[in-house]
Amino acid sequence: MTALDEPALRSGTPVPPVGVGFKPSHADAIAADRGFAGFFEVHAENYMGAGGMPHRLLETVRRDHALALHGVALSIGGSEPLCRAHLARFASLVRRYEPFLVSEHLAWSTHAGCYYNDLLPLPYTRATLAGVCNHVDEVQAAIGRRLLLENPATYLVFEESTLAEPDFLAEVAQRTGCGLLLDLNNLYVSAVNHGRSPTAALDAFPIGHVGQIHLAGHAEQADGDGRQLLIDSHDGIVAEPVWSLFEHALRLGVHAPTLVEWDSRLPPWAELRAQADSAHQRMHGSVSVEAAHA
Repeated sequence: MTALDEPALRSGTPVPPVGVGFKPSHADAIAADRGFAGFFEVHAENYMGAGGMPHRLLETVRRDHALALHGVALSIGGSEPLCRAHLARFASLVRRYEPFLVSEHLAWSTHAGCYYNDLLPLPYTRATLAGVCNHVDEVQAAIGRRLLLENPATYLVFEESTLAEPDFLAEVAQRTGCGLLLDLNNLYVSAVNHGRSPTAALDAFPIGHVGQIHLAGHAEQADGDGRQLLIDSHDGIVAEPVWSLFEHALRLGVHAPTLVEWDSRLPPWAELRAQADSAHQRMHGSVSVEAAHA
């Protein structure tokens, strides 16, 4: 696999710099907004039926916009074999819609045939690394292209972990040829929850493998001891510290298609688009500053 395995790149089609998650409730507003030139991302599991209204809406969006496909239930970090039927459905969607990016999470979400609603963390050990690499290889063989693997939001760490998360991700990318989806909200949430510097976490991230960026909002709570606990909730605007991390990533030279995620307590389309416009403006400002100093 190479960095040019996505159809949009192979064909020379320009890659939209900023996108948002597609929600059916926004379909009419999107159709009326002829000025939005960004891409849309959908969760693969919402479209694994053969037809119906979900596919009719998505086909309309795909006709006018680039599409990214984001899996949430392949359980790449799980200890059990991947579900062949689920992977086949995932690969069928890739063939049907030809997304320019395909991604999944470094997490597990199934056990003994049960699917959980959470993307659960995994210990960063050599044994886990081998299993994740095998699963990534299997997914990439099934879809016939490079997969992007997303860094997780975490709320605990495993005592048995022997590898730091950036080193784990870098080695997966090197061994499989996959890319990385840098979720800056996840990075911020994890760093704060574990008492680490978010900026230092970003500086340590293997940015040379980044093929996409995610931005999102998070919720602030307190744990049982009254300490701050951040939850990757995707239910509000992008938080200012996450915008700051985005600007820092741009200064580090990370220029990749960037998505604003907003999955619950959905706002009107205009508010979601305003978040995408803000990301675009920040990207443009970073490029202008770099060009001025070239």
